[in-house]
Amino acid sequence: MKLIFLGAPGTGKGTQASVLAQKYTIPQISTGDILRKAVADGTELGVKAKAIMESGGLVSDDIIIGLVDERLAQDDCRPGYILDGFPRTITQAEDLDKMLADKAGIDAVFYFDVAEEEIVKRLTSRRTCTQCGYNHNMIYDPPVDGDICAKCGGKVIQRDDDKEETVRNRLVVYTEKTAPLVDYYKNQNKLYAIDGAQDVDNVRQDIIDLYDKLAKK
Repeated sequence: MKLIFLGAPGTGKGTQASVLAQKYTIPQISTGDILRKAVADGTELGVKAKAIMESGGLVSDDIIIGLVDERLAQDDCRPGYILDGFPRTITQAEDLDKMLADKAGIDAVFYFDVAEEEIVKRLTSRRTCTQCGYNHNMIYDPPVDGDICAKCGGKVIQRDDDKEETVRNRLVVYTEKTAPLVDYYKNQNKLYAIDGAQDVDNVRQDIIDLYDKLAKK
């Protein structure tokens, strides 16, 4: 199965992609990961991307698509893969379709549907340990005494990108640029909605059940 996991920040798609990737032994692919690796490895596209980033610019869609193409050509992607958080725009989705035109295309898009206020609640409840990096949650996994990491005893803080104003700004960007992909893939009959507001174990089981059902087709 070749999948895209689509959803706003805080919907849990990255966590669930990791679980599914381990269960079915297929790679979880994010553009952030492959971009960092290309830069570290000094590949041709990595060198170009590094120069752009160091100058303060945004890496172009052409470079991102090129990196994705290189990654999907690797042997571990033959049985399938999960694109986590990519594509982010209609243009990227169209470029991905063109890139896969002469190959096995995307089988399904799992859309993690969570209401905005629930996303804000989740992300603003996150607290990060400054020492070990562990992420606590003030709702279901609070730190000790409000600011002490239960893992290492370090100080726990709320990062700037987890503050409400920043979270809501990120959701505005998602609504403008990424949300239109829901209709894009729905029109291709590839979109499957997941109720991401459920308990994490129920979400995981829904994804596994859906994966198994689609894999049998």
